[in-house]
Amino acid sequence: MTQPKNAIVTGSTSGIGLGIATALARQGMNLMLNGFGDLQEIEQIRAGLAETYGVHVLYSDADMSKPAAIEAMVEQAQAAFGQIDVLVNNAGIQHVSPVEDFPPEKWDAILAINLSSAFHTTRLLLPGMKARGWGRIINLASAHGLVASPYKSAYVAAKHGVIGLTKSVALEVAEEGVTVNAVCPGYVLTPLVEKQIPDTAKARGISEEEVRRDVLLKAQPTKKFVTVEQLGEAVLFLCGDSAASITGTSLSMDGGWTAQ
Repeated sequence: MTQPKNAIVTGSTSGIGLGIATALARQGMNLMLNGFGDLQEIEQIRAGLAETYGVHVLYSDADMSKPAAIEAMVEQAQAAFGQIDVLVNNAGIQHVSPVEDFPPEKWDAILAINLSSAFHTTRLLLPGMKARGWGRIINLASAHGLVASPYKSAYVAAKHGVIGLTKSVALEVAEEGVTVNAVCPGYVLTPLVEKQIPDTAKARGISEEEVRRDVLLKAQPTKKFVTVEQLGEAVLFLCGDSAASITGTSLSMDGGWTAQ
């Protein structure tokens, strides 16, 4: 019987991270969830995944801007599972502002959570993956890791950095059985985005459908949101043997955004 694999997915208590975690659990992987939110709701998510898919699911509230907290989370997961085979760096925050008004503390927080946290989890887990000759590291970048938008200087800088980190680490471990890739989604219809649609419609005096098509999806030629299920399937593919020769790449899932 094949030993089940074990995964850490950061920022996985909702949205994209939860969609990816659900896909991995469905594949039979044990999970370490991470993120903030209502503890009762998180416990329901944790228990639901464990019961539905028959896997072990842990939760850590580690603040991904704090290296010591990240280290404690990794140690907790390794103590429980023995080893970590799959790392998905998804945790991220956003702030929108002209650069001259951008609060320095927001810049620091975005760089810490969106970029530096991926460095810390990677440096902590890579030695074990190399020793075993197998591992998968998948970094959630963004279309904004490839192209820019105004007023998102910190987010764009961090996501470009994630792609650079992905390429560099992939080259370092190219002969070790470990692949390192980035997934670059466009706009994803998460609960957070859905909640913004009515307010945006009201503020602009347009319909909710116009907000979806002409505001949120303006840059995506398909005029369709990426779904968390699609992202989960992409991550599953990158974890599989069929993707063993895919490393150091950035997989765009953006409805054609970056083809323009």
